[in-house]
Amino acid sequence: YFLARILQFQFYKGLCDAAGYKGPLHQCSFYGNKEAGQKFWAMLSKGASQPWQATLKEITGGDKLDAGPMIEYFTPVNEWLKQQNQGQMCGWQPPAAAAAAPKAP
Repeated sequence: YFLARILQFQFYKGLCDAAGYKGPLHQCSFYGNKEAGQKFWAMLSKGASQPWQATLKEITGGDKLDAGPMIEYFTPVNEWLKQQNQGQMCGWQPPAAAAAAPKAP
């Protein structure tokens, strides 16, 4: 499940690249693009006939898992969240009594 999420964004970026898209990744649409469509169908037609790393290389140019495309896709919302949370305390603080209590050996 977790690997599928990473691969999803790698495939998405690979198809955007095949379509010649040059803008922010989150705005890419390869709908109706013949090059991206051919690359996609070529990948699907392989099925389980070869190792997944070979199929990944055919669509993305690399044979390793890479979370970079996922990070790139979500960069705008991440920047917005940083701005919204500026000056805010994130996480948990221990209760004052527990923090002041001596630790047991």
